[in-house]
Amino acid sequence: MAAGTKFQESGHGSGSRRFTRSGEHDLVTLGIALAAIILFVGTAGVALPALVRAWFGNSPSPDLALTNALLLNIALILLGWNRYKALNSELVQRRQSEQEARRLADIDHLTGCHNRRSLTIALGDLLDEYPRGDRALAAIAVDLDNFKQVNDLNGHQAGDEVLRAVAARILKLLPEGGLVARLGGDEFVCVVPYHQQVPDRIDQLANQMIDTVAKPVQYEGVSIDVTMSIGIASSTQLDETGLGLVSAQKLMHKADIAMYHAKKQGKNRFYWFEPPMENELRFRNELEAGIRRGIALGEFRPYYEQQIDLETSQLTGFEMLARWESPEMGMVGPDIFIPIAEEIGVIGDMSERLIAQAFEDAKQWDPNLTLSVNISPVQMRDPWFAQKLLKLLVKHNFPAHRLDIEITESCLHENIGMVRSMITSLRNQGVHVSLDDFGTGYSSLSQLRSLPFDRLKIDRSFISELKEDEHNGKLVDAIISMGDGLKLPITAEGVENEKVLDALRRMGKLKGQGYHYGRPEPADQVLARLERQDLLAKPTAGNVTEVDFGSRDDRRGNGTKAG
Repeated sequence: MAAGTKFQESGHGSGSRRFTRSGEHDLVTLGIALAAIILFVGTAGVALPALVRAWFGNSPSPDLALTNALLLNIALILLGWNRYKALNSELVQRRQSEQEARRLADIDHLTGCHNRRSLTIALGDLLDEYPRGDRALAAIAVDLDNFKQVNDLNGHQAGDEVLRAVAARILKLLPEGGLVARLGGDEFVCVVPYHQQVPDRIDQLANQMIDTVAKPVQYEGVSIDVTMSIGIASSTQLDETGLGLVSAQKLMHKADIAMYHAKKQGKNRFYWFEPPMENELRFRNELEAGIRRGIALGEFRPYYEQQIDLETSQLTGFEMLARWESPEMGMVGPDIFIPIAEEIGVIGDMSERLIAQAFEDAKQWDPNLTLSVNISPVQMRDPWFAQKLLKLLVKHNFPAHRLDIEITESCLHENIGMVRSMITSLRNQGVHVSLDDFGTGYSSLSQLRSLPFDRLKIDRSFISELKEDEHNGKLVDAIISMGDGLKLPITAEGVENEKVLDALRRMGKLKGQGYHYGRPEPADQVLARLERQDLLAKPTAGNVTEVDFGSRDDRRGNGTKAG
C-alpha cells in the first residue's frame, strides 16, 4: 500500500544533519588517501628505479630520505584506505540503525499497526491528495467495549493478546489502500478510501468489523468475549481538506465523537458523525466541568423527601436526595448529573459532602426521625466505604441508629462478598441498611436471606401501577408477603395519590413516600415543616448529643430502630 509507506520517508530531522557531518569526515579522509596516492606516484617515480638498480648491484644505495618518504607514503595510503573503509562501514550501519529507529517510531510495537503520529501524517498527506470529487476518505474510530474488565479479570497479558487479535482481524478486513493505527489503550483508527456514491461500502465494512471482532479470543484455555463501538466520519464533512495535519486531526476528532455516541447508545454498534453529536459532546464536557466546579463550590445541596407510616400517617423520617443548584443551568435533577459523576469518578466526593451536610441538618430534627441516604453502586466498589461513612458519623456526632443506608440490587451482582462485608460492618455499628429499588435487579431469595438487610424498598415502577387497576397490585402484594416471611419491613416508593395510598394500606403495615406527601424540600423548608409539627430537636444540657456506637442488640429495645 503506497499510502501506508509514504510517511516512512519523511521526518529525517537531526538524523540528516548527522549524516551530513559524517559525510564531510568521509570526504576528508578520502581526500587525504587520494593525496597520499598522488604523492606516492611522484615519489615512487624517482625512488623505485634507484632501489631496483641498487638491488641488482648496478648502482649505489638510493637516497635514504627519499626511501623513507616512499615507505611512509605507502603506510599513509594503507592507513588512509583502511580508515576510509571503516568510516564508510560505520556510516552504513548508522543509516540502517536510524532508519530502523524511525520505522519503530512510526509503528505500534504491540500490534505492528501504525501509531497516532504516523497515521496522522499519512492521513494528512492523503487528504491533501484527495480533491473534492467522487472519491473520499472515511476515518473509522474503533474502541473496545469494557476492555478494562478484560485486564482486571484475565490480566494484562490476556489484554495484550486481545489487542493483537483485534488488530489482525481488522487488517484482514481492510480494502486496498486502507490504513489502521492503534492510538493507545484499546483505541484504533482506520482510514479507508471510498466512492461517495456508495457509502454503503463503509457501512458493510463496519458491520463486518463488529461481527468479526465479536468472535471470542482464546487465551490459555479461556474464551474472552470482545465487542466494539465504532464511529465514522467522512472527509466530505470537513470544511477544508488541504490543511495537512490540521485536517487529519479534525477528521479523527469527528470519528471519535461518533464513536462515543455509539457507546452511549448501547455499544457494539456504529454511527456516522452528525453535527448535533458535536453539540451534545460539548454540552457533556460543559456538564463535567460544571460538576467538578460545583462540588468544589458547594452547589450540590441535599433535599429531603418525607417518609410516612401509612397506618398512622405519622412522619418517621426523610430520604436525602441530591440536587444541583447551578448558577448557569438552574436546578438540575440527579438523573442528569449522577450518571456523569459516576463515570468521571467524583461521585464519592460529592456523596460524602452531601451526607456530611445532611448529618448537620438532621441533628436539628426530632431524635426519633431517621435519615435515609442512597449509595451509588460505584461507592460500593470502594473497600473503605464503610470506614469512611463511620468516620463521618463520628466527625459530625450523628447517632448511627438514625441513619439508614440504601443500596440498589445491582450492587449485589458485582461483588457480593464485599457487599456482605460492608453491610455487616455498618450494621455492627448501628447503621440500618435497606435494599432499594427492590424488584428491578433480579436478586435471588437466597441472597435476601444471606444478606443482613433491615428493610426492603419496593421500586416506584411497581407502586405506580396500583393507580391503573386493582389486579396490578398482585406483584406488590407478593413482595410484601415475602417481606413478612423474611421479617423485613417494607417501604413503598412513588405514593402519588389517594388511590395508591388506599391500596397499600390494605396490603399491610408499610412506610411510604412520594409526591402525595409533597415534593422534596431543602433544609430550611424541612425545618419550617418540623417546627409546625413540633418535631424539632429539644435543647439538651451542654447542647451535646452522644453518638451511639454500642452493640446492636442493646439498641433494639430502645424504640429508635427505623421502622
